[in-house]
Amino acid sequence: MSEIATKPTKKPTQTMEEKLNTLRAGVLGSNDGILTVVGVLFSVAVATTNQFTIFIAGLADLLACAFSMASGEYASVSTQKDTEKAVVRTEERLLKTNYEDEVQAVINHYTDRGVTEATATKIANELMAKKPLETVVSVKYDLTLNHYMNPWNAAFSSLFSAAAGGVFPLAAMTLAPVGFQWQATILAVCLSVAITGFLSAKLGNGLVKTAIIRNVIVGIITMIIHYGVGLML
Repeated sequence: MSEIATKPTKKPTQTMEEKLNTLRAGVLGSNDGILTVVGVLFSVAVATTNQFTIFIAGLADLLACAFSMASGEYASVSTQKDTEKAVVRTEERLLKTNYEDEVQAVINHYTDRGVTEATATKIANELMAKKPLETVVSVKYDLTLNHYMNPWNAAFSSLFSAAAGGVFPLAAMTLAPVGFQWQATILAVCLSVAITGFLSAKLGNGLVKTAIIRNVIVGIITMIIHYGVGLML
């Protein structure tokens, strides 16, 4: 058997976009885990002082949130993946039935970016002669051929991060001394949502200070609303 036949096929490395999508799911999952769990904790803790009841309510919500976030990410990314694959199938068909228009699309891609018509035509012809499908899906849809968003990566990232995020308020409310449990929980929530705000800004190249302030304000509002709900119970 030849060396080529026995050489194992390498699994394509993830693109930066694929890695960022997994990280994005993790950051969003963590933020949702923090806010949903603290919401339940505040509502229940106002209505009862029974620590076991508070803990069970918080734990149940933590698990429900984690699995809900995971299923939502799986469904969303699966839809995106299916759409990307459908685009590739369409371009495969167009390359067979409408090749000249596909070449023109590549030429237009480069001329729109300031390349002369002659140079753009030369580039397009060279690219289409070597990797036609990869070229057209890249210039028309900004997709990398055979690299699709992985719904399982996003789901597990969201699952574990949502559970990890929810641990912060749950631990603060149930492990802190009774006389300081409210202060400890508020502090834990503000710090944890500030961290998720920082990470989301870094991943999205956004304004870090704005993202942190926004997340902290949302966290405080969430606690106020659920505290009010608890008072009505």
